This record gives sequence, structure tokens and C-alpha cells, in this order.
Amino acid sequence: MRRLVIIGGLVLAAHAVCLAENWPNWRGPTMNGVANERHVPVTWTATENVTWKYGFLDFSGSTPVVWNDRIFLSAAEGTDLYLLCVDRNKGTELWKAHLGTGNAKVRKQNMSSPSPVTDGTHVWVMTGTGILKAFDVAGREIWARDIQKDYGRFGLNWGYASSPLLFKDALYVQVLHGMKTDAASYILCIDAQTGKTRWRVERPTDAVSESHDAYTTPALLRDGPREDIVISGGDYVTGHDPATGAEIWRAGGLNPDKDRNYRVVASPVVADGMIYVSSRVRPLIAFRTGGRGDITTSHKAWSTDQGPDVPTPASDGKFIYILNDRGLVWCRDAKTGVPLWSAQRIRPGTYSASPVIADGKVYLTSEDGVTTVIAAGPEFKILAENDLADYTLASPAISDGQIFLRTTKYLYCIGKRVAAGR
Repeated sequence: MRRLVIIGGLVLAAHAVCLAENWPNWRGPTMNGVANERHVPVTWTATENVTWKYGFLDFSGSTPVVWNDRIFLSAAEGTDLYLLCVDRNKGTELWKAHLGTGNAKVRKQNMSSPSPVTDGTHVWVMTGTGILKAFDVAGREIWARDIQKDYGRFGLNWGYASSPLLFKDALYVQVLHGMKTDAASYILCIDAQTGKTRWRVERPTDAVSESHDAYTTPALLRDGPREDIVISGGDYVTGHDPATGAEIWRAGGLNPDKDRNYRVVASPVVADGMIYVSSRVRPLIAFRTGGRGDITTSHKAWSTDQGPDVPTPASDGKFIYILNDRGLVWCRDAKTGVPLWSAQRIRPGTYSASPVIADGKVYLTSEDGVTTVIAAGPEFKILAENDLADYTLASPAISDGQIFLRTTKYLYCIGKRVAAGR
């Protein structure tokens, strides 16, 4: 009986964990824009349902990442770049670490665009200037790298913006460029504890001009015992062995007319045996997992010309939600691509933040600071429009039932914190 009680307690504890989670990277605990949360706020204003707001430095496309009682943010101030740590309960600054200089604005982004990543013990952060640093959660610097100094200048047309992927004890960093350099694109595997490079592999492409450039972030594919690092950009999506960097599979078709200006912003999404890869709007292609070699045709499941440019889609494995830059939203069956509803208009505006799914809802944030909340599932229904009236590039983060929204002026904590299991 005692053993049954213990086992039952462990099951309940596991269930509680799935109801209240950390948000350790820019696409959340599942890495596909899904929060397994309940009691997530639906309505708010700049003053209502706001637990606190923290005023900080400058605008950024970097998403806040959350672990227990700490929030980490990349930030810029003038020409300087910082990593900030904010108390999750009080909305006050715990510490600020200097990352380097050289910040510059390039169109709508600056050099603080890459989001940090954390495991709750350490936090790692990359800047658009190529500085990669590791800290403990108390703010003590553990190691630092200068990727441009080690491997050459970045050659992207609009500045570097990819976030590192943390998997097990390594960071995976991509540099996919070519508009302003003849140097090859490459992928790095860096030991998370020491900062030393484990491997560096070049990633070949026949892309031309700006189509070399990608502002995407690597994704993680788990397919049974197999684990692949997924990289998209330069007209292709590729899967790599985490231990060696060796290319396992590759798919094309993302730039069918070999356009010179097909740079890619939206990152790949992996969910329930599928890989969703965006291009510059047309096409978005869904591939089945499990392939080797050239999977362009053999593992293609479906495609659509109604893809996004900047916002990365979100999928729970059953549905995929696609938001374009102009505020049109599609919901498709994730496996077949069959539209459940198409081209539904939400608040007109420009959209750069990526959709987030939580508690049976989808959260869609415009650059004007308006978050439209719609019902998840096969029936399109707008539940709320929430206006913070401030320029917003960063995607929402959700943890313990609270929403963390970053605008130019503030980091907002929306709603009350929900204890695990409630």
C-alpha cells in the first residue's frame, strides 16, 4: 500500500509539473510554441490584470525566458548590450550583466534580437555581434566566446538574429549567411559547461544572393531513439547528428524559382512526427520525420502557398496555426494540411511575434502591442483583443499561468501566478 501511495504521489507530481511550466527558450518548453498551462489570462489592458510591469532599456525582438522565480532578457542601451535578470514575483531587477558593445539598429531589429536559453542553473545568451556568454543564475560569468573573432564576420544582410538551441549538455549555434560574404554557412556545437567548440560543420547550399541568409533558430527533432538538430535556411532544411554535425537528411523545394531574395525568418517547427518549414511566404512545406538522404519528395506530406514571412507557426501536433505579417490566420490539420479555417482577419497591423498556444487558446501579438486571443481548434472565434499600445516585436512567454509580454517600454507580467496542479 505504501508503495502504491508513493507511486500515486509521483504520478500526481508529474501531472502538476505539466500544468505549470518554465519557459526556457523562445518557443517554450515543447519548442513549438505550446504551453501546457491552465488558467491563462484572456483579457488585460496596460493597467488591468497586470501583476507588475518592469521598465528597462530599449526595444528588442528577444523573447523573455522564465525559470521558477527568475526571468532573463537580452537588452540594448545605446551601443551596449546586456543580459538582465528580473525577479518574477516582484518585477524588480536582480542583476544586469554587460555582454559587449557594437549594438546597432538594422531595420526593425537590433543586436539584442537572439533570445537567451536557460536550464535553471545556467543561462546562455548570444548577441547579434557574435558574443556568446554563459552565466550562473546569480549573474556570475562562467565563460565567453566571440564567434566572429573565431570564425569570421557574419555576412547577413539584416544582422544576425538566431537564438542558440540548448540540448543536453551542448549549445547548437547556426550561422547561415552569404549576402555580404563569400564565407560558407556553418553550424557549431559548443560545450555548454566550458564554452569550447566540439565540432563545426559547413552547410553547403546552391542558394544565390540574399537567399543564403537565415534568421531562423535550430529546432530539435525526437523520433523514437533518434534525435536530430533541424536547421532551415539557404533554400533547404537539413537534419544533423547532434554528436558529430553530420548531415542525415535534406529537403529542398523552399525556393522553387531560385529567387535571389528568399531570406528566411520563420524557424522550423517539429511536432508529433512532422517538420514544418517556412520559406519567404511561399511555400510552407510539411515533411514526415524518419527519412535519410534527400527527403524532398519521399517525405513531403503537404504544402501551402499561404505561409508566414516573419512569425513562426505554432503546432500542438493536431492543428497548425499560421499567422502572416498582415494579421491573417490559418488553421490546418497538422498531418494532412486540410484547412479547417482560412485567411481569418484579426486586428489589422504588422505581425512579427510568433503565435503561442495555451489553455485551448492561441495568442497573436501585433507590433502595435495588441494581442488577439482566439479559440484553438476547428472553429474560428475571437475571444479578446488586448491593447498595450506600445511597439512590440517579441513573442509572448507563458509560465505558471502568467503571460510575459515585452514592449518597447516595459516587460509586463499579466495575471496571477497559478501554483502547480491548480
